[in-house]
Amino acid sequence: VQLQASGGGLVQAGDSLRLSCTATGFNIDGYEIGWFRQVSGKEREGIACVGEGGDNTYYADSVKGRFTASRDNAKNIVYLQMNNLQPEDTANYYCGSQCGLYYGSTYYNRYYGKDYWGKGTQVTVSS
Repeated sequence: VQLQASGGGLVQAGDSLRLSCTATGFNIDGYEIGWFRQVSGKEREGIACVGEGGDNTYYADSVKGRFTASRDNAKNIVYLQMNNLQPEDTANYYCGSQCGLYYGSTYYNRYYGKDYWGKGTQVTVSS
């Protein structure tokens, strides 16, 4: 089982990137998929969650209004469109077979007993 994130790179503040998370050995249909990011030495941050059908999405306050998560179940791929990137968005981004993020004072969590994670893709935003 693998969830491989791709699409990262070095961009300037204000630029956009589109990340992809391709699942192999695991059918994403029926699972909410989460996007996470982590800076070396810091805790993992849940930033987005896309529902099973793609209609329901949840975002951390830090990315809401700038990032959009979507999915193509037929292709077994989840996407993260990131607009107006800022230096504080610099991190390793990856996806997982679960969701866990804060928006406002609410913690949104979905866990299915499957800890599938992928290797991330680095996003670096210069000022």
